[in-house]
Amino acid sequence: MIFFGEKSLRDAVGMFLDHFHTERNHQGLDNRVIEPGEEVSRRDGEVLCRERLGGMLRYYYRKAA
Repeated sequence: MIFFGEKSLRDAVGMFLDHFHTERNHQGLDNRVIEPGEEVSRRDGEVLCRERLGGMLRYYYRKAA
């Protein structure tokens, strides 16, 4: 990635931290998410994808039924 100034770097770091804390599974926590959202344990509904950092980080979740 190429950053053009401090603001673009801060935006990228913020997006990564959001992904790290609310979307990414952690092996040290038995593959649980640190701060799970309400969509984490859903088994029904359409599967959607949220992309961050131009598609470098992807999070798949189920839409509320």
